Amino acid sequence: MPRLTTPRAILFDWHGTLADTFEAMYRAVEDMLPLLGELGLVERIVPPGSGRVPEHETLIEQVRRSRGLPQQLKDERRISRTEIFEILFGGDEDAKHVAHEAFDRCYMRHFAEVHPFEPGVPAMLGRLRSAGLRTGMLTNRRRALFARELARVDGTGWEGLFDVVVCGDDVRRRKPAPDMVQRALDELRIVPGADVWFVGDSTTDTVAAKQAGVTAIYYNGAKWEPAYLVRIFPGEIRPDAIAGDFVALEALARPVRRRISSGDK
Repeated sequence: MPRLTTPRAILFDWHGTLADTFEAMYRAVEDMLPLLGELGLVERIVPPGSGRVPEHETLIEQVRRSRGLPQQLKDERRISRTEIFEILFGGDEDAKHVAHEAFDRCYMRHFAEVHPFEPGVPAMLGRLRSAGLRTGMLTNRRRALFARELARVDGTGWEGLFDVVVCGDDVRRRKPAPDMVQRALDELRIVPGADVWFVGDSTTDTVAAKQAGVTAIYYNGAKWEPAYLVRIFPGEIRPDAIAGDFVALEALARPVRRRISSGDK
């Protein structure tokens, strides 16, 4: 169990963390990739050898060659469109912006049901808030799209579960830039620090947390093997803790609060 600072706020990623929208997401990505030529993005794909793992190299090569996703990636459904664009365009912020905008237009055609990534998400969020934590949602989704998903998820909607929501079109730069974390903390009037946790399922979430100066919790809902996780994080960027499910996440947050409370008596 890592030694973590007691959280006063926990920010969450949406897709692949709290919600499962893989079906619509992958359909939209597959609609968008054939448009790379007319969008002027083919020449902006990173060169061969830029991938951190062989799977990334396969993705880069496949998109260059056929404007499509590798079959294994589609079958596994473990990475998000944000990670796909990070792999394809690296640090080219303008290219990623164009790609996200094109994706949003395609996603409108495939928007469908939204399911919790794990059972019991609303109950978990309620317990965290009852323990005195502020909660927030950071998503690269466009706000008009996200509002529809948030109202429809689980058949009931989760609009009342977050103190702040920041979407991709609310800031100049999407994750992995720190802008969304900073915007959320500004709205909550909280100073960045180790007592703010950002929970997400991708390296982009971890990078955003680190750049914003908050604690990065990697949610391994995709059940990646430890050796793979070691290889995918860029440079010296590493999460402060890894949670395999929301039971583990609560175990990271709530016992720390109880231990400190009991020590104050």
